[in-house]
Amino acid sequence: MVLLKNGSIYPITKKPFKGDILIEDGVIKEIGENLEVKGTEVIDVSGKYIFPGFIDAHSHIGVFEEGVGEFYYQDGNEYSDPLTPHARALDAFYPGDSAIKRALSGGVTTVMVVPGSANPIGGQGFILKFKSDIVDEMIVRQPAGLKMAFGENPKRVYGSKNKMPTTRLGVAAIIREYFSKVKDYMKKREEDPKTPIDFKLEVGVKVLKKEIPARCHAHRADDIVTAIRIAEEFNFDIVIEHATEGYKIAKFLKQKKIPVVLGPLFGFRTKLELTDLTYEAINIINEHGILAALMCDHPVIHLEHTNIQAATALRYGAKEEDLLKMLTINPAKILKIDNKVGSLEVGKDADIVVWNTHPFDFKAKAEMVFIEGKIVYKD
Repeated sequence: MVLLKNGSIYPITKKPFKGDILIEDGVIKEIGENLEVKGTEVIDVSGKYIFPGFIDAHSHIGVFEEGVGEFYYQDGNEYSDPLTPHARALDAFYPGDSAIKRALSGGVTTVMVVPGSANPIGGQGFILKFKSDIVDEMIVRQPAGLKMAFGENPKRVYGSKNKMPTTRLGVAAIIREYFSKVKDYMKKREEDPKTPIDFKLEVGVKVLKKEIPARCHAHRADDIVTAIRIAEEFNFDIVIEHATEGYKIAKFLKQKKIPVVLGPLFGFRTKLELTDLTYEAINIINEHGILAALMCDHPVIHLEHTNIQAATALRYGAKEEDLLKMLTINPAKILKIDNKVGSLEVGKDADIVVWNTHPFDFKAKAEMVFIEGKIVYKD
């Protein structure tokens, strides 16, 4: 057992207070004021700030790894075919990526790793915690979503090969054709269980049965609407990734009850889809009551700077409370793991970060990081 004493605790789901957290068997056993437990290791965190581990619901860490070079030499995209639903980010993940330790130094403990956005259907993502050097021991959920991509990226990749899709209508057509085949395959398998298994289509079955959502890369408002249109045609769940122009159709997103993972929100506007990128999106999305998380899109913004990206939004009028939820409980809800992580509550995993000051202070450093009660990083 470990007792963190006298810290400024930010539970996220409740107001901050000065108090203690008791960790036992990897979970939060008790949280409150003036806790005393015999035979417990006591760590004095007076003057420190205690937060749940940050969660990034869209990352390429470990598949676009440090030191490898250009994206074309990385393992995050299978460029050979626009339809690779059977490809798994898990099988390309490198636990030795030096970015992982730096992510921990930025207070990030849980991520969803997804393939890149080269293909209309790019493969399966999975959720992990940075708690081991064996990827199989990191897994929280696999698969956790099917990555899909709309807009410029698949157009650019396959346009350069003079191969479909070279247009937005081509991207949508390929996705529709895939899910039509999945529906036919499901019917055949129901009628004749001896029908040979098709690994490409089996993943689509999980989507149509709503066992996993489609995680749809879409920046422009029209691409977001197209993704939603196709999801409604085939009746599956989606999360919009990036949602750069989501603020332009916030009322529509709220009406459709579509969650979004916003970001990254600062950096060079490298393509037309990012022309109207703005931090104002955070306020607009939150004011409409849309379930929203904030991503770094690592390595676009390194995960170690998760707190800095969020803190920058304060300059544009974003509310601290909203931003903290977008780094913790909101991504946990989007990933459907909020029963275990995303806030400091009794019974939840002891994924806890001890900061030297509030993480939105530019001088903030994560001094100690716990995952399931074990110290995985110490400054």
